[in-house]
Amino acid sequence: MAAVSAAARSYAKALFALAKERGRTETVDRELETVATTVAGDAELRTVLMRPWISADAKRKVAVEVANRLGVSPLVRDFLALVASRGRADHLEGILAAFREDMDRDLGRARARVRTAVALTTDERNALQTKLARALGSRHVVLEETVDANLLGGFVAESGSVIIDGSLEGQLARIRGRLAQS
Repeated sequence: MAAVSAAARSYAKALFALAKERGRTETVDRELETVATTVAGDAELRTVLMRPWISADAKRKVAVEVANRLGVSPLVRDFLALVASRGRADHLEGILAAFREDMDRDLGRARARVRTAVALTTDERNALQTKLARALGSRHVVLEETVDANLLGGFVAESGSVIIDGSLEGQLARIRGRLAQS
């Protein structure tokens, strides 16, 4: 994912503080994801929310209508209206990413993107989460899994700047390196 802007971090920090105060961080996370996905997936809506010549009041009204149709909480509805009226709707994905970083830090958990050759079974997923939690110094790891047909076997896990390569290609490359040094 691309770097998160300072503006997105500021909005996320404020939203996280309000959500935590109300005990609704997980709910706000899900609702914010729904909103960000909806805005990203609707070209006409993006056009309305991101054009500078459309008034802030018109953007606010559209945002409130979208939030009402999505059935999100008043907190997320009001947040979306604020972001839209200030012309920051293009930052929603960054806000979501920064919100999740704050939430994960607060809960002592980490997120890891895992690419595997085949889908993980429940036992494999649990074992991988446990090993990654130990490696990342976290209580819990949330996996974002994708199956990569280009991998011959194993997995590649990425969490922040940490990459754990347990793929067959990675193991062969390490063996090749050791043999070259001998």
